[in-house]
Amino acid sequence: MAVDPTNASDAVLAIATAGGDRTALGEIYRRHGGPVFRLAQRILNDDRLAEEVVQDVFVKFWQDPTKFDAEQGHLRSFLLMTGHSRSVDSLRSEWSRRNRDQVNVFDVSRPSYDLEREVIDLELAERVGKALAALGSDERKAITLAFFGGHTYKQVADLLGEPEGTVKSRMRNGLQSMRRDLGDHDADVVGATALATSPHVPGGALR
Repeated sequence: MAVDPTNASDAVLAIATAGGDRTALGEIYRRHGGPVFRLAQRILNDDRLAEEVVQDVFVKFWQDPTKFDAEQGHLRSFLLMTGHSRSVDSLRSEWSRRNRDQVNVFDVSRPSYDLEREVIDLELAERVGKALAALGSDERKAITLAFFGGHTYKQVADLLGEPEGTVKSRMRNGLQSMRRDLGDHDADVVGATALATSPHVPGGALR
């Protein structure tokens, strides 16, 4: 059945894509490709790698769109979750290539689907991205590896080649800055998710 991609819902576009409709896939990419790229870019801090992640996400969706279940959540959340997972894999691979003798530090604890969907809630993700971008490079890298990459303090310290105390201090200062930028409500949401996804973060997270 032909659909008008411009006016169709994401769920309808997903069904059309499953039927081999490339136009429907193109509309899905138009709607959601940007957010997937921005999330990948924040995690990887590399436009080329982020573009590869976006390509992988949409190729995989084209190959098997039935993995998306509209009853479990929105299509954008599903694509962002896939992009998050692929970005973490890419980050792990990049660091592995640079640190062949430290492969074991990449024991990534993957958050559940529900937790990741909370982290990448669209509006909050945009605000978190801006707050992260406003941080210094060292603080941003440490926080991204810990909360978006799922690494512990020790793993982040190993990855960055810095003392654990230095990493903790950078993360604490960065999180305090993000709280000021995000406001209490959004900071509480991110803080709760950070505690759930990174058990080695001290109580209070963004507080």
